Amino acid sequence: MSQRSALILGASGLVGQELLKMLLSHNAYGNVTVLVRKALPIEHDKLRQLEIDFTELDKHEKEFAVDDVYCCLGTTMKKAKTKAKFIKVDYEFPLKAAKYAEKHRCKNFLTITAIGADLRSPFFYSKVKGQVEEDIASLYIRSTHFFRPSLLLGKREEFRLFEKIGEYTLKSCSFCLVGKWKRYRPIKAYNVAKAMIKAALEDKVGVHIHESQDIYTGECYYSFTNGKRVVTK
Repeated sequence: MSQRSALILGASGLVGQELLKMLLSHNAYGNVTVLVRKALPIEHDKLRQLEIDFTELDKHEKEFAVDDVYCCLGTTMKKAKTKAKFIKVDYEFPLKAAKYAEKHRCKNFLTITAIGADLRSPFFYSKVKGQVEEDIASLYIRSTHFFRPSLLLGKREEFRLFEKIGEYTLKSCSFCLVGKWKRYRPIKAYNVAKAMIKAALEDKVGVHIHESQDIYTGECYYSFTNGKRVVTK
């Protein structure tokens, strides 16, 4: 059986870093390409790095001719500074990537959105995440996976005060988060990356949603069959 090929967008982020390490050591993958703004301090026989300007993603369309596209792009309102810039990173770039994945008939398109993603949400952040899910799901990709993690745990390059406060608070009271509140427990970036690779290798056709509490177990909360939502657990 021939080895798979993968493309990662956002390999410098928490989940992207974990994904890259796992894919490079995984026997199922023969080559991994990453699209980055700045070269990563890592070398590997399987790895190919391309420094790009994501506003010119069309110049690198041919890179999407792979088996699996992993999209881990995302920012914060603090870093983006404006809603327009946030939309560009969290909506426009992922959607364009998905369209290229569709065009080149990749097997799986796997992307990270967020807990609470909902097109009808009154909150800007959640609404943008819901919109990108809606628009990507409408494409004709063999298999699409949306991962909705809660607060991500891991070592970031930059210090985010409010995330650190939230991380400490949620970790301290995680034992209290049971039942419907279980989904708000913090989750390690490592677990998200692991679940993404597992989903890709299963090659399940359709659109699949992975809620935060189910990422731990590798289960899928629900999928879509002929446009209808089907609970899978």
